[in-house]
Amino acid sequence: MTPTPSPLLRRTGLALALVCMLAACGGNGGMSMPSTPAPGALTFTQPAAFAAGLTGTVNVQVTANDANVASVEFQIDGTPLSTDSSAPYASSLDSNAYAAGQHVLRARALDASGQPSAWSSVTVQFGGARTEPAGFTRNVNHVGGLNAATAIAQLPDGRLLITEQGGTLRVWNGSSLGTMLTLAVDSQGERGLLGVTPHPNFASNGFIYVYYTTTSGGTHNRVSRFTVSGNSAGGEVPIVNLPALSSATNHNGGALHFGPDGKLYVAVGENANGANAQNLGTPLGKMLRFNDDGTIPVDNPFCTTNGNLACAVWAYGLRNPFTFAFQPGTGRMHINDVGQSTWEEIDVGAAGANYGWPGSEGPDNVVAGITGPLFTYRHGTAVPSGPGGFFTGIAIVGGAFYPDSGMFPAPWRGGYFFSDLGSGFVGFLDLLNDNAAYSFGSVPGSPVGMLVASDGALLVLTQAAVVRFSTP
Repeated sequence: MTPTPSPLLRRTGLALALVCMLAACGGNGGMSMPSTPAPGALTFTQPAAFAAGLTGTVNVQVTANDANVASVEFQIDGTPLSTDSSAPYASSLDSNAYAAGQHVLRARALDASGQPSAWSSVTVQFGGARTEPAGFTRNVNHVGGLNAATAIAQLPDGRLLITEQGGTLRVWNGSSLGTMLTLAVDSQGERGLLGVTPHPNFASNGFIYVYYTTTSGGTHNRVSRFTVSGNSAGGEVPIVNLPALSSATNHNGGALHFGPDGKLYVAVGENANGANAQNLGTPLGKMLRFNDDGTIPVDNPFCTTNGNLACAVWAYGLRNPFTFAFQPGTGRMHINDVGQSTWEEIDVGAAGANYGWPGSEGPDNVVAGITGPLFTYRHGTAVPSGPGGFFTGIAIVGGAFYPDSGMFPAPWRGGYFFSDLGSGFVGFLDLLNDNAAYSFGSVPGSPVGMLVASDGALLVLTQAAVVRFSTP
């Protein structure tokens, strides 16, 4: 016969059950105690936020806001710098190992069990004229002899295709520069031969696509397909004829790339008329999406009627999206939209998105229904602030995602490189660390395009040359 528990034991059992419900009991009947709170965030005492012109050895110091700190980890640009286990918690770095320009210092505390605090950070500027990080090589004349270059692409066999505004498509085979194709174009202002991309199945069909301004049938921008044989291209097949242009010669866009879905995406400017960007009845001021033969995909966001160019609209509210890029593996799209008065911006591409132009520029006036930018920088500012910080310029052009592997070490993997036509900087957007922006380098001349080559080097196209950044 099973004995009946005493009232005391029954009460004790009920109390234990209640405790187990309020604070989970361990698997062996024991109770797990609440964990010790993580350390509080640190405070930077050196250098100051947005300190400018730092040179030589840069001393870094933080203070802890509570006593529960066993050590402090320091980072620069998302990569480890050092760890200090005794107060005052400090580190140092040689600024000469980094490109001149903007960098981000971070620190976090860890308690004795390894629990971390949140990261604290300061954005600073390193002075000097260093044009690339230590350990990198910059070849400013990897490909020379270009005339008003506008866009760059790479074929599967490694050859580079480079468009020149005047209508010439150049081909670089690794040792010499030739001419693949010459087109009659209107090259006034920002018109001309503006974009080129190979078909995803180029190795079997030899197709390339170009975006250019033609005067045939009235001045307008056109997308045509050509077939490559050796180092020549011919057999033009026009697949998209955009609307007639006004007398304004600027804001033509011109970038085109195939997405991971096999569709052709085409960036089109608003022809210097902001109203076009919000008008879904015109393809101007938009990101367009086509099948590879120029027909309309059945899953475009607004309409799908073939023969109606408005049905090619995939996203809208853009001013002059001169360049954009897809991230390998994920299909993420970044659109570089050139601003007007104050801001340059990077937008995340999304079907049906409205990026707000002309009512919104950069982070200003981002109201309900507008997709705000991922990252912005100013045309100029006396007091740097926000992620854009010390980056300033006049036109964001060139963008390329660096893959998760390649010749570049951290932090340059998995993020996004971008450049500015006027400032000549090469910046990096760290997608793994709150979209912080770091200076990677700079180029002479005016950058207009960018490409991560098949060998892992970063190629920056200027109007006169291809600049190559690589590690030895």
